[in-house]
Amino acid sequence: MADYFAFQWHILDDCDQRCKHCYIFAEDNNKELHTMQFEDMKKVIDNALRMCEKTNRKPYFSITGGDPILHPNFWDLLEILHEKEIDYSIMGNPFHLTDEVCKRLADLGCRQYQLSLDGLRRTHDYFRKPGSFDITLEKIKTLQDAGVRASIMTTVSSVNIDEMPRLIDVVVQNNVGLFSFARYCPTGDDNDSHVTPEEYKRLLEKVWEKYEEYKYSKTYFNLKDHLWTLFLYEKGLFKIPENLKDDVIYDGCNCGNSHMTILPTGDVFACRRMDSKVGNVLTDELFDIFTSDEMDEYRQFENFEKCSKCELLRFCRGCPAVSYGYTNDMYSADPQCWKVIA
Repeated sequence: MADYFAFQWHILDDCDQRCKHCYIFAEDNNKELHTMQFEDMKKVIDNALRMCEKTNRKPYFSITGGDPILHPNFWDLLEILHEKEIDYSIMGNPFHLTDEVCKRLADLGCRQYQLSLDGLRRTHDYFRKPGSFDITLEKIKTLQDAGVRASIMTTVSSVNIDEMPRLIDVVVQNNVGLFSFARYCPTGDDNDSHVTPEEYKRLLEKVWEKYEEYKYSKTYFNLKDHLWTLFLYEKGLFKIPENLKDDVIYDGCNCGNSHMTILPTGDVFACRRMDSKVGNVLTDELFDIFTSDEMDEYRQFENFEKCSKCELLRFCRGCPAVSYGYTNDMYSADPQCWKVIA
């Protein structure tokens, strides 16, 4: 079976929330909000199918926004994806998820619906809005009763890092289907939420203990952050395979490899979390974008300041977007990587 190529597809900017760490509204609350027209959405699907046919991949869409369910053609889009048997999941808010909505999502083949919990009740509601924590827990059950796997994603920063072990208890107690977390990516001069490499390594130690405690629970723990590879390598739980092929990237950041982001304007980014525009899906072929010189900038692995000297280069590379957020240079050293390079 062909491997997947992942498209994170922002079908609109609009959202009825203004979360404090949302990258859409972080720097300019007066930005123009865009909504992709339905005819253009059909062009995106056809373009992605052409690309995947050429690369022997299967498309996988992560539909998001804004809050994608607010798009006037949200259900029309899901009908098309279901008809074409294209796998997809949704990243959105809990506030519009009724029993009827979740049943319809299941009927249209939605594999997973990702919600956010950014700390325990007080912290999460500080980032989102009062009552958001409890509504999110309620909708986890609503989704899964309807047959849609509920996923929880957490953005880690200095604000909530100490709450992570207890948050894992909460997601397991609520039978979340999948749990993962990623690091906060600073925007502009915002470095107030910085976590030191030592603090982050200690977090991974505590989280790993929780994962081991709950490894037979109903919750699957996705090691999303690529610094997990370094962590497991140092514990002897990840070993570099023998007889590696030259110039092959085996794992780590998918930027420039098997992922692109599509915005409501049609602009294509190598990664949504940094300034990385490489083309436009409405005027360019996605295959041409993926094989372009602009995209090659994100595959110059020898340019990574620290990673290029590390034996884990082809398996880790940390998070270039987080590096970019701190230094405006994705090739700079990952700010939470604790490995000492001689």
